[in-house]
Amino acid sequence: MSNRKVFADSITPIPVESGLTPQGLLVNAADVGHKEEEMTLLFSLAISPAKQQELEDRVSNGEVISAAEMNQKYVPEAGDVQALTAWLKAQGYHIEQQSPGGTGVYARAKVSQIESSLETKMVRVTKDGLTYNAAQTAPSLPADVGKSVHAIVGLQPFRQAHKHSRMRAPLNGNRAVAEAGAAAGPTTNIQNAPPYLVSEVLKAYDADTLKLTGKGQTIAILIDTFPADSDLQAFWTRNNLNINLSQIQKINVKGGALPPQEGEETLDVEWSSGVAPNATIRIYASGSLQFVDLDRALDRILTDVPNIPGLRQVSISLGLGETFFGTPNGEVATQHQKFVRLAAAGVNVFVSSGDAGSNPDSTGHSSTGPVQAEYESSDPFVVGVGGTSLKLSPTGAVAKESAWAGSGGGKSIFFPRPVWQKGPGVPIGTARLVPDVSMAADPNEGALVVLHGKVSQIGGTSWSAPVWAGFCALLNEARANAHQPSLPFLNPLLYALSANTGSFRDISAGSNGAFHAGPGYDMVTGLGVPNLVNLAKALTSVPAKKSAAGQ
Repeated sequence: MSNRKVFADSITPIPVESGLTPQGLLVNAADVGHKEEEMTLLFSLAISPAKQQELEDRVSNGEVISAAEMNQKYVPEAGDVQALTAWLKAQGYHIEQQSPGGTGVYARAKVSQIESSLETKMVRVTKDGLTYNAAQTAPSLPADVGKSVHAIVGLQPFRQAHKHSRMRAPLNGNRAVAEAGAAAGPTTNIQNAPPYLVSEVLKAYDADTLKLTGKGQTIAILIDTFPADSDLQAFWTRNNLNINLSQIQKINVKGGALPPQEGEETLDVEWSSGVAPNATIRIYASGSLQFVDLDRALDRILTDVPNIPGLRQVSISLGLGETFFGTPNGEVATQHQKFVRLAAAGVNVFVSSGDAGSNPDSTGHSSTGPVQAEYESSDPFVVGVGGTSLKLSPTGAVAKESAWAGSGGGKSIFFPRPVWQKGPGVPIGTARLVPDVSMAADPNEGALVVLHGKVSQIGGTSWSAPVWAGFCALLNEARANAHQPSLPFLNPLLYALSANTGSFRDISAGSNGAFHAGPGYDMVTGLGVPNLVNLAKALTSVPAKKSAAGQ
């Protein structure tokens, strides 16, 4: 092992003994038949620490960097990528693809080949009724082959992200009745009462008078599967929206069968399209919530960005408590690299902060466990989106809005405080704070969705994230109308806005457990909820900085 590089951060500990673990995992030995099964791994390569810091500093300073410059300046050494690829092929791996800029190599092999080549022990792990092949001991690579590799992703596929949505369905009051086994038919609406319609939410955040529709913009949705076309059409009809299916583009990232609809995918597409009805929605279906599949989907988005000028906003409603990753040097470091590259391209990624308050467990539900933020929302190069509880008056005015108890938030244990995260209410400290912004998320004051032909009520920060992605499409349209380039990374701009711009309405009541809403920034609702008229005015006048090679 002296001439090998060990990747201890690419796995979390699994007990040596077989049987049930304190974490609820069932561990058994892998037999010969299981070792003939195949797995796909991502060998993620880092650029030099100096180049990585330079890139992050430029993005934080508001620069948008061209694809040409990124692929020339901020990539791993070509020789390191070639050496890794050659070694993998010699070990019997099938090379499936490379990440943009050579920052990763996806390779497939039998479990027995993985066990031998990476000098790791593979076992069988059962979680939530599903059994996976998984590494029990840390993998390694020959030192000369792995010198630029900073993580091997996919060795423990039982560790997965979870979705951020809370459903209240079917309804038997308010707007609709959905009887078991029958599609909900039209009913008399109660205006400005949950489940809320798109027009009511737009009015609540002062977006209804903007006359913006997301024209020329593309919103990417990262999720595991596609919604049903019939559900989308029924939702658009109920909201009096003139949208057609030609605006919905479906990308099955790795091919093959996709899981059935559970609601998250439907909520994301219905509401992002509803907020920006003239935008194109590109759904990147990863096929699963395993991190190697999510990484592949992020890479596909990165590949598409240079060829789709309007693809400048992404919605992700997934996450996992930071403590369940073990360290920031494996899967987190891999995704962080991708988020920095997206931000450098001028793509704003909106990630829901979670639905379990300040103490999420490994399934995304509230617990008595540690206070923690969830990754991916804690990444400093995404916009973390928290949640509120919104009550409207009979006329559609905001009667009350407070922090939603389920809104994820807190202090990152992985990332330091970004230079731009400062301002009124931001507590003294050195950790990245979550969320950055917020919007309605309480399922008890939730959104109307059509799922499996039935009208339902849904909430969670999975509602607030795609709506913010829709808002970003409106803001980028406003900039295009003013002959300005698309927005750079938003967070530095948002935190720099002075209170007298009226861009945010402060949320000063409510708690998510460990943290309380208060004047200015807080770790439940961030900077607050937007006033889109004022926010568009403030951001339309901000010029985007470009790299020397252009945008």
